[in-house]
Amino acid sequence: MARTDNDTWDLASSVGATATMVAGARAMATRAPDPLINDPYADPLVRAVGIDFFTKMLDGEIPLTESGDSDFAPQRIIDVMAVRTKFFDDFFLDSAAAGIRQAVILASGLDSRAYRLPWPSGTVVFEIDQQAVIDFKTQTLSALGVEPAAEHRPVAVDLRDDWPKALLDNDFDRSQPTAWSAEGLLAYLPPDAQDRLFDNITSLSAAGSRLATEYHPGGPSQIAERQAEMARRFRERGLELDLSTLMYHDERTPATDYLAGLGWKLSTMTRPDVFAKYGRQMPHDEATAPMRQSVAVAAIR
Repeated sequence: MARTDNDTWDLASSVGATATMVAGARAMATRAPDPLINDPYADPLVRAVGIDFFTKMLDGEIPLTESGDSDFAPQRIIDVMAVRTKFFDDFFLDSAAAGIRQAVILASGLDSRAYRLPWPSGTVVFEIDQQAVIDFKTQTLSALGVEPAAEHRPVAVDLRDDWPKALLDNDFDRSQPTAWSAEGLLAYLPPDAQDRLFDNITSLSAAGSRLATEYHPGGPSQIAERQAEMARRFRERGLELDLSTLMYHDERTPATDYLAGLGWKLSTMTRPDVFAKYGRQMPHDEATAPMRQSVAVAAIR
């Protein structure tokens, strides 16, 4: 179903289902030999959402690769998500090591960093997402007896609404440097909303703040064709999820250009370079070709 200006979702539908897909990939990556990441909460969260395809994947009933079918390649998604997760984990840990004690995870979905990272004492972690998403995750983890590893302040608000006010209303301290993450987010925002997101982050960021994000230089349309084909393969196996219909494909200002214009000092790496940083080699095939163009961004205010 195509996006609309005021659409909403839970973790089994629309954009919310992409968060469940990513958490499923993190769960599988955690089980891998010599894993890059450790997310012990991804598996129970995905199971609690209850999407049959992802539950079967966790149970080993869905093959992660199929010979001669590069479009159906859950293992490719798992590998990419493991590397991406590691990049953002390290971003927060490096920010904490630099003395930052305030973090904001935008469009947090099933992200469990507030619970699983070794946050220094005194750290406050804000998570922003829609009400249904926030409620599901916090209630599910609480029922499992899982406690946050930092002071945890979930903020239930749509990023298309006045989220800065909601953040400030939850005692965000704009005088303190902040570590911000916008992971797997930009393509799901209209171009003007992407710009406003960066404007708002900048206005709330004290000197020394940091930001991590990622973007596709050719825009979401660059990867839409491959995603549509992948969706067809998934549909044959019972999963109705087409990422190409959930993204906004209008031309947008590259994230690096816009952030530089706002005064952020940037460092960037291509996706294959991020793989190499962690001792992995990104596959070079038709299924992963669009993802090879992705750029990881770390910025300092």
